[in-house]
Amino acid sequence: MTATPPGRRPTRGRKLIIAALVVVGLLVAADYGLAAVGEYQVAQKMRAKFGLDQDPAVRIHGFPFTFQALAGDYRDIEISANGVPVRDSLRDLEIHANLYHTRIGLSDLLAGNTADARIDEVKGSVKIKAQDLNRLVNTVTPFTDMAIEPDTRPEATPTPAPEQPEPTRAAVKLSGNTVVAGRKLRITAYGAVSLVADGQVAVSVNDVQLDDMSLAGLNEVLGVVRHALSVTIDPGVLPFTVTPTAVRVESGALTVEGTVHDIPLDQG
Repeated sequence: MTATPPGRRPTRGRKLIIAALVVVGLLVAADYGLAAVGEYQVAQKMRAKFGLDQDPAVRIHGFPFTFQALAGDYRDIEISANGVPVRDSLRDLEIHANLYHTRIGLSDLLAGNTADARIDEVKGSVKIKAQDLNRLVNTVTPFTDMAIEPDTRPEATPTPAPEQPEPTRAAVKLSGNTVVAGRKLRITAYGAVSLVADGQVAVSVNDVQLDDMSLAGLNEVLGVVRHALSVTIDPGVLPFTVTPTAVRVESGALTVEGTVHDIPLDQG
């Protein structure tokens, strides 16, 4: 038996390993490239559907994409867009949708032909940001630097427990600067947001605090602030005409969301 000389390694095994890595790399690159084409086609379709100025962000989750494509069943397509306007009152909405088990053949997807495509489940949401709320309350009294936060005080309006999947009411804390009777004031307001008819969001305020509670005419000032912050917001139709079933408060935004099952991809 001839021993391998010291300092030398067998080259055959190394070449096989390198070849296998190259093949795997090419397959992965091809898979990602195919997914990118599919994402582009979905983005084009959603841009037209939502009436956007730019393509929304689209991500087809799950690897490898090729297996999903061959089966014609895409487990999770995530779509999001920022800066979406609704009428003249809202200009910075964020829309988001997860499409679970979108069923469409690969050739139809790559060609942008979605006429026969269906989705098992869509979870859609619209996020109303603090800038838009600030713009709405300015119609009553000028506000700046509006901030939205969950109200975490023990005495706050109770937020439904996590096991309740469809909370239609949540406690909220609003803060910002305003001018009343020529005086600049820092306000903090506590109340609730509620999901009401036609998917609208009602903001109600029951407690207002000022940085100067000794202000003359305090009750009148508090009334003006409470009236200004108690607004009803219409965020428009949710993605894929999802019926709103829940509202949440998070840092910087109010979110309306809902779920719909078994719909065509081309539904409005």
